[in-house]
Amino acid sequence: MRDVRRRLRDVRQHPTDVRERPRPDRWGRSRTLEHVQELHDAPLAPLTTFRLGGPATRLITATTDAEVIAAVREADDSGTPLLLIGGGSNLVIGDKGFDGTALRIATRGFALDGTKLELAAGEVWTDAVARTVEAGLAGIECLAGIPGSAGATPIQNVGAYGQEVSSTITEVVAYDRQTRETVVLANAECDFSYRHSRFKADPDRFVVLRVRFELEDAQGMSAPLKYPETARTLGVEAGERVPAAVARETVLKLRAGKGMVLDPEDHDSWSAGSFFTNPILTEEEFAAFHARVTERLGADITPPAFPTGDGRVKTSAAWLIDKAGFTKGYGEGRARISTKHTLALTNRGGATTEDLLELAREVVAGVRDAFGVTLVNEPVTVGVSL
Repeated sequence: MRDVRRRLRDVRQHPTDVRERPRPDRWGRSRTLEHVQELHDAPLAPLTTFRLGGPATRLITATTDAEVIAAVREADDSGTPLLLIGGGSNLVIGDKGFDGTALRIATRGFALDGTKLELAAGEVWTDAVARTVEAGLAGIECLAGIPGSAGATPIQNVGAYGQEVSSTITEVVAYDRQTRETVVLANAECDFSYRHSRFKADPDRFVVLRVRFELEDAQGMSAPLKYPETARTLGVEAGERVPAAVARETVLKLRAGKGMVLDPEDHDSWSAGSFFTNPILTEEEFAAFHARVTERLGADITPPAFPTGDGRVKTSAAWLIDKAGFTKGYGEGRARISTKHTLALTNRGGATTEDLLELAREVVAGVRDAFGVTLVNEPVTVGVSL
């Protein structure tokens, strides 16, 4: 086992002090953007895991924090609509595309110092997880296989298999479009909750540049396993630890079995993963929902219920979808429910965004009619809505 206290350092890119505005060139454009990749009428579908959506008027690819900030400031100064793209795993872009500047954040930076980890926003998340496990650290090993970039993880408070990034994030470095400065937000300032954060609540204010984590030196073991399916698969009790590498590989296999690991040859992975969040209901709402379940499915059927500790109850969106009659593989068009998991809506090849939205609307309406619960989409929609 590697000594996890050994310093593993890549070239480290620190946040740029942006209080001084970059000097413009003679055409009025920031000098920081002189050498960035810029395309016009640029296809966006290839930049998303759905492989859907029309073109952007302009696409800029930024590889440094300074380039990201300069592009954001240029858009803000000119009043140009701005779309941020990381790994594209949580985006549903309309067929008409985006009339404005799309900024692809392709920054790189992985710095591990003992148990402290800093990731640039453009780092590939699943690769970063693998490197922390290789270093013998615990805390994000069960988040393996989640597509997308590191910068998106605090926005969505990414979580799976009993772990959420909010448990290990210490700070988020971001550009504040309101104050026009780089800011460092401590964990408590991020307002994390289930699949939510301050960044998601106010999407036009902050641009995530870097994310900092505090992991655990568990001598190569995982964090205590919280998710029952993972524990059962490994033949251990919830709360036990296993080698972190084993936990990671187990999660990858579980995700692959549900079509949740990207594979160009598998149309079940041409998705945004879970398309709907698990509903969180008040006790009164859950009681009404339970009554609808009894009426529709019989008194011997009990819906999934997970108390959240604040007087509310979380239930399963996948269960709702399935019991409302939308089973695996549902659909006859080019957009269908995954053949491996009812929570994923997929592009079977040649679909349009409108095809996908028609299916999503049908599922939402069907679940509401059956159980009185309204599902909420997890991916961000651009130029369209359910």
